[in-house]
Amino acid sequence: MDFTEKDREYVSDLVREQSSNTAPPASAAQMHLRLKPVVRDSGARNVSELMKMLRSTPPAALHRVVAEAMTIKETSFFRDVAPFKLLEDRLIPELITRRRREQQLRLWSAASSTGQEAYSLAMLLRDRFPELENWDVQIVGTDISQLACDYARSGRYSRLEINRGLPVRFLLRYFERDGEEWRVREELRRLVTFERGNVCEPPPRGLRSYGMQFDLVLLRNVLMYFAQEDRSHVLRETCARMHPRAALLLGNAEQAEDSSDLFQVEFDKNCYFYRPISVR
Repeated sequence: MDFTEKDREYVSDLVREQSSNTAPPASAAQMHLRLKPVVRDSGARNVSELMKMLRSTPPAALHRVVAEAMTIKETSFFRDVAPFKLLEDRLIPELITRRRREQQLRLWSAASSTGQEAYSLAMLLRDRFPELENWDVQIVGTDISQLACDYARSGRYSRLEINRGLPVRFLLRYFERDGEEWRVREELRRLVTFERGNVCEPPPRGLRSYGMQFDLVLLRNVLMYFAQEDRSHVLRETCARMHPRAALLLGNAEQAEDSSDLFQVEFDKNCYFYRPISVR
């Protein structure tokens, strides 16, 4: 294998510089595998030559592409039962009551990867809350990886991806067969937009167009990849984009206890969630 431990350390540092995101705890072999598509697209003959290109040129587009290749996260449809049960039984009904006059909802899937979480949220809304059909509802998915955003925007998933968490009734209702893949139907895709965005940076255009105010934010299984000081920054930026009575959902292994001046914690349906403290 033409990828050494020094190369692994170099790529980890590159990811940190490009995104404030620590590289996933991956071995040199795993990183080598993720870099193969970058090798092909860059014109390099192998990973060793790619590493020479990275080290010999100032940080630019190629560095960003490598960082993106390292930060595409694990995801699946309806990942984890408790958060979606909480959304169905409490949080979405509360939002409908609170926003009934405006009839508008803005939901944000931060670090949305290849889109399964955002589409899962859209299916939940369509299936369980038919009263929202005439509302102005928009789900925004953002991810640091342009490749992941393009994949999500296409709405095409393999059989393996479909089999990971998607109920059969949702497959039949919201997807159509397209060769060896399944494609999200247009009625669902209209609810969701995807844009490249780093949770550590100023919001992308799509978020600015909504006044950066969201009723619900899913920032799940993301904070674990950030250093402590960067986690605090991410939470502060996220809080600034939320309505006063909005809800924030983190991953099962994540907490916002170091941002007690920003959020108050609540617990329901075996799941913690957070609301912005009104005075901030």
